[in-house]
Amino acid sequence: MDSITPLTIGEHRLARFPEGLTLDCGKHLAPIDVAYCTYGQLSHQRDNAILICHAFTGDQYVAETHPLTGKPGWWERMVGVGKPIDTDKFFVICSNVLGGCMGSTGPMSIHEDGTKREPWGTDFPPITIRDMVRAQCKLVRYLGIDKLFAVIGGSMGGMQVLEWTVTYPKMMLAAIPIATAPFHSAQNIAFNEVGRQAIIADPDWRSGRYWHEGVVPARGLAVARMMAHITYLSEKALMRKFGRRVREGGSSGNKFTGNFIGHIPLFGDIFEVESYLHYQGSSFVRRFDANSYLTITRAMDWFDLASDYDGELTVAFSGTSVLFCVISFSSDWLFPTSAARILVRALNQATANVSFVEIETDKGHDAFLLDEPDLDRTIRGFLRGVAEHVGLY
Repeated sequence: MDSITPLTIGEHRLARFPEGLTLDCGKHLAPIDVAYCTYGQLSHQRDNAILICHAFTGDQYVAETHPLTGKPGWWERMVGVGKPIDTDKFFVICSNVLGGCMGSTGPMSIHEDGTKREPWGTDFPPITIRDMVRAQCKLVRYLGIDKLFAVIGGSMGGMQVLEWTVTYPKMMLAAIPIATAPFHSAQNIAFNEVGRQAIIADPDWRSGRYWHEGVVPARGLAVARMMAHITYLSEKALMRKFGRRVREGGSSGNKFTGNFIGHIPLFGDIFEVESYLHYQGSSFVRRFDANSYLTITRAMDWFDLASDYDGELTVAFSGTSVLFCVISFSSDWLFPTSAARILVRALNQATANVSFVEIETDKGHDAFLLDEPDLDRTIRGFLRGVAEHVGLY
């Protein structure tokens, strides 16, 4: 093809590293771009920087209008003046992960290979959570910061936080891993594999080079998102929001009310929860790349913090000086409190300074993205305590 049309989402603030990065898989990726956003002002002492690590389908637009969707930043309720992560006090950084599709180097980045110039697609090398963190570290140093005040993130962002504490413990003062675990469970790997297979089974997948024919595997990607989104919620949250309510009209145009009798269509969004999932799927495909979906889910699946320490998680944290605040949610069945307790137990055995909070909520895994006052109070209080400890306030 003479022209290539990768996912186009406007201009991003980029840091380019011509030297690239040697990945855990052994391949060298060069150059690499890291797209990022910052909020607040870096202090003269350069000691007030907080790195926020985004979750799987998040991006760098934490506290500002998203350039593609027009929606508010995914953690706008948490980051800003007077908010728990107060930009009057802290300089906040968030970058799109390596392998992502919002400006950082990933499968849709243009790759020059001899005479060909086109997106990487399925040729993009496999990456790990540690590779993502190494790219973030390059950005932090590029911004002139030697030590971060804190690293914060939920879900896959929490995995990055934990990797930071093991790979670069001297570059950070505090860590807040939220709704996460020190390894990806077999159940979560299984969910990810179903999502990947949904994408690959889409007729528009075209062996992962769908852009050649101007298509995207939208149906498969939407199904993957719908299934994943169910895992982010709890049964109580779904019942509270939707129950068994039916829509006034489905995609067939029929009117569905109560326990109607007669022809019951097999397809279409009859129930409100179905309509909600269809919306989640269709909106997702407009902002996310299918190859990035595959790349990032694999990185999550490979994550096991103890794997380089003969399976001994305690050894991974041996001698750490990082101050930890581990947060879980009572109704989170994707990253349950039991997984957080494994992490906290290992930290205690390593004599780390660790606080642990389980927040009672029925909102499920996504509680860290929603209005949860106890989460706000926990983060605000912990950051204040650390700041007072080091004399920042």
